[in-house]
Amino acid sequence: MAISVSTSFYISSYSSSTLPSPGIQCKYSAQSVRALPTRIITVGKKRSHGIQLLVDEYIGKLRHYCSVEDIQIRSNPKNARDSRVQVDDEDMAAMNLIRSDDWVVMLDEYGLDIGSEQMAELVADAGNTGALRLSFCIGGPYGHGQRMRKRANKSIRLSSMVLNHQIALVVLLEQLYRSWTILKGQNYHH
Repeated sequence: MAISVSTSFYISSYSSSTLPSPGIQCKYSAQSVRALPTRIITVGKKRSHGIQLLVDEYIGKLRHYCSVEDIQIRSNPKNARDSRVQVDDEDMAAMNLIRSDDWVVMLDEYGLDIGSEQMAELVADAGNTGALRLSFCIGGPYGHGQRMRKRANKSIRLSSMVLNHQIALVVLLEQLYRSWTILKGQNYHH
């Protein structure tokens, strides 16, 4: 997720009129929400020990709300010299892990900029789609391939700054945990 060389944009199907402005309480707060099993697919190098400790901590917290699966795909699996070939190889590896009944959220620097309450609504809305699993995809150093861009149900960004895939993963996990505490009306988010 560090750099994207793609010149095409993925336009998210969320419009600004369908999401509340930041600071407005989530429409699902303290209501019953269908918890989809969640899968996080990350393309990148081996994680540092410190990052893995944080990942394990947040996955442990998230498991109180839903099942979580953490999948790592090696960046540049075929050692391609051309960045486009690398993206295509990573794209194919990620797409092979996604089922037709997954609700897919692509993390992308061109995605929709959302707040924590909006992320909670995204998680809750996914449970109402008929999908059997919620999959988040974090791309490699050159971003996502065209198959992922076409397949993704939503495209979001975690920051207006470009994030390293390891940092993006930690931020995503914390925001997922925050989302569930918002949805359950618990005292974590304020």
